[in-house]
Amino acid sequence: MLINKILIKTQACLLVAGTVGICATANAKSPQIMFDDFSYSQFSDAEKNGWQIRDEVGHPGIKNATWWREGVTFHPDPINHNNTVMRITAKTDGSAQNTRHTQVCHSRKFKEGTYAARVYFNDAPQYGPDGDAVIQTFYAISPLKAPMDKNYSEMDFEYLPNGGWGTERLALFATSWETFQLTPWTKVNAYDYHIESLQGWNTLVLQVADNTLKYYVNGYLFAQHGADVYPEVPMSINFNQWFDPNKLVQSTEMRQYYQDVDWVYFVKNEVVEPTAVVKAVEQLRKSNVAQRDTVPDWKPKQPDYCSL
Repeated sequence: MLINKILIKTQACLLVAGTVGICATANAKSPQIMFDDFSYSQFSDAEKNGWQIRDEVGHPGIKNATWWREGVTFHPDPINHNNTVMRITAKTDGSAQNTRHTQVCHSRKFKEGTYAARVYFNDAPQYGPDGDAVIQTFYAISPLKAPMDKNYSEMDFEYLPNGGWGTERLALFATSWETFQLTPWTKVNAYDYHIESLQGWNTLVLQVADNTLKYYVNGYLFAQHGADVYPEVPMSINFNQWFDPNKLVQSTEMRQYYQDVDWVYFVKNEVVEPTAVVKAVEQLRKSNVAQRDTVPDWKPKQPDYCSL
């Protein structure tokens, strides 16, 4: 019943010409949203809207590899040249010295609600030998203050086009974390994976409400996790691409992968179904809204966060 009420409210908002999140009822409050369709020409413009690039060395990926500022760029959509997308590029020759991981994140102020993004995954590199366990992602995360810290939150969509983490087949993983430590490696999480090539554009939606996390890919619910891994603290929204050092091609030839991001969308404290998310984004674009952020800073304000 609660979800139905939320959906009715969301649909009513969409009927108001030229607006999203302004409901037809006089007493309704506008939902707090963060939306960005990445219509930038350079990253300095994105920084003005709360985005930052990671440059700190560390977990995850190949040890001592560089986290690459130049790996985040903006390009015309290869399918629709009137649309601009954010491109996240990573490359490696198997060595730490020549590996470039990439990560971009937004302010740390997100917790319960609906998260969504339209992401282009690639099953093969742009050039070089295929086969590395590359991880292409959309996720939310908080800092790990200490090993096995209970006040830790992380929720991940991670696409592994060459397999990894116990599967040799390509897969989209949904992982919800209670906590972990790096040494010795110990984890407390819940995960499911979806075995299917997702080459091309995909809409990812995560609903976080009532001690339940629901992960959708292209409208299909493929994972649901419960209270034992429910987030406790505010998180930043992130996209990154990195290489698993345990499954690399035995070659010193350079290879490069990319993933594109068309848009990202978050609604605070509301459960929005995948079809309603797509309609909301379409309405924002029709209204020529390239970016909107009405999600307030967490009080007290949390430090920005773009690494582990």
